[in-house]
Amino acid sequence: MWSPSYSVLPARGLRAAVVLALTAGLATTAPAAAHADARPGPAAKPYMGWSSWSMQSSKYPGLNPDGDYSYLTEANVLKQTDALAAKLKKYGYEYVNIDAGWWRDKTWKPAFDRYARQTPDPVRFPHGMKAVADHIHAKGLKAGIYLPVGLEKEAYGDGRVPIWHADGCTTADIVYGDLRTTNGWDSAYKLDFARPCTQKYVDSQARAVADWGYDFLKLDGVGPGSFKSGDNHDNVADVAAWQQAIAATGRPVHLEISWSLDIGHAADWKKYSNGWRVDTDVECYCNTLVGWENSVDDRFDDTPGWTRHAGPGGWNDLDSLDVGNGAMDGLTKAERQTYATLWAVAKSPLYTGDDLTGLDSYGLSLLTNKEVIAVDQGDTPPARPVTPSDPQQVWAAKNPDGSHTVALFNLADSPAAVTADWSTLGFTGSAAVRDLWNHEDLGTYKNKITEALPAHGSRLFTVTPHGSALHTTGYEAESAGNTLSGNASVADCSVCSGGKKVGNLYLGGKLRFDNVVVDRPGTYLVRVAYVSGDARSVNVSADSGGATRHKFPSTGDWGSVETVSVPVTLKAGANTLTFDSGSDYAPDIDRIDVPASPRR
Repeated sequence: MWSPSYSVLPARGLRAAVVLALTAGLATTAPAAAHADARPGPAAKPYMGWSSWSMQSSKYPGLNPDGDYSYLTEANVLKQTDALAAKLKKYGYEYVNIDAGWWRDKTWKPAFDRYARQTPDPVRFPHGMKAVADHIHAKGLKAGIYLPVGLEKEAYGDGRVPIWHADGCTTADIVYGDLRTTNGWDSAYKLDFARPCTQKYVDSQARAVADWGYDFLKLDGVGPGSFKSGDNHDNVADVAAWQQAIAATGRPVHLEISWSLDIGHAADWKKYSNGWRVDTDVECYCNTLVGWENSVDDRFDDTPGWTRHAGPGGWNDLDSLDVGNGAMDGLTKAERQTYATLWAVAKSPLYTGDDLTGLDSYGLSLLTNKEVIAVDQGDTPPARPVTPSDPQQVWAAKNPDGSHTVALFNLADSPAAVTADWSTLGFTGSAAVRDLWNHEDLGTYKNKITEALPAHGSRLFTVTPHGSALHTTGYEAESAGNTLSGNASVADCSVCSGGKKVGNLYLGGKLRFDNVVVDRPGTYLVRVAYVSGDARSVNVSADSGGATRHKFPSTGDWGSVETVSVPVTLKAGANTLTFDSGSDYAPDIDRIDVPASPRR
């Protein structure tokens, strides 16, 4: 039952608190033997659409006049459906997703059918869920619905509730005897898939969703993730069960799982679902829909490690894209564009939580920019940082046609210039630049492009090289000619160049390359290959010069290598180049590659 005690929870986990009220009982856990080849829904590209949650969760005046989270009603969903069809459908937006609360009244009291399955609240949805899906389909759109993972506590019914089409099975036969809890809010009993009745319960839920005509299911509170870990909160089996159950219905249903999923189980999420939330809720649970610092900015640190896991069939979900309503969004124009830019280059699903009946002209231009949508929906791979995760950073991806998608971000609270140097993209010389937000060919730029950006501002380009490949000299971190100090040591690394790396760079550990030779003095953009399961910082210095501290983006785990380019001033001849952990923990270093010429 909903309780005011939700206010003590972190704002970013409040959907958890809401679903603590909204998920006091639901069932979803499946056997690991689920069919790996029966992926629910195609998800050939990130999905696009609208979700109800952002407006449900906001305290913006007028959105929830009948109490918190009261926005979710049949009338409001149909109103947004009609607006989506009229304004955004032709740009690729097609899903209308109903989020948490459709089976609960405005006091959060739940309703279940006689088989322990969620049933719509008759006040919120007087015509039922099938009628809503029928209206959505009549507009040429797809319908989405929401369920929390586990058997909701309120659905247990002293263990005597029968399971649909499962003779002799009751709710006591699908959970652990000790009634251990699960999901991000511990609001449900954990399903026990060693028991034969349990899959039948998930099958019954999937059948209800399919019979109502839904094309999308968001399964929420899934762990490991949702700020929970351990056996009770391991819901991999639930997700597998849902995949199997959906396949058995014969209806293609996109299965999206949420939230803050454990990257250590990325292979499981890819195997059993079509998308996974990589972070906590983007909503601010305040007087607007979102806020820059509430968690929009967090995605810049949290997304890079997930990049390699995204692709056809499953995508990294950054959550709702709320850039269309101006003051209600709670962001500046620059922040709204940056928000949309990151979502596009990361190839996140593009689903807005805005009021589609009240989009302002600027917001509509952001949501309907065909060139930016093409970055998200086309063959462009997901981008990741090619520079450190400093306040000014560059993200890029090489496209199948040889061009590069390049995003410039200024995450500082004041204006600053940001430079994309072609050497960070692997070439030198000239390149043609197209501004995607402004639909403008900017002409040919030699070696780099520099833009003055406002606070939290961005630019998005397609860069087409006309120059030549970058020539570099490589230096291995484990070379006997280097100097290690403190805790630093050489370790085996099967994915690293030369099969080794230098690690244990912590609490004063240092790696010094002792003979870095260049022909000319200047600032060189040195490409650093590194391994770091989380974002870590390191002090970089040359010779006796002062050090600059840079944060290296996460590589996602301790068995993957990525690269960033850092500026280092070198003199002609031999130089030393030092990576110093300082008083913290630094990334492991694989190698460096020094360009033949300094930055120009």
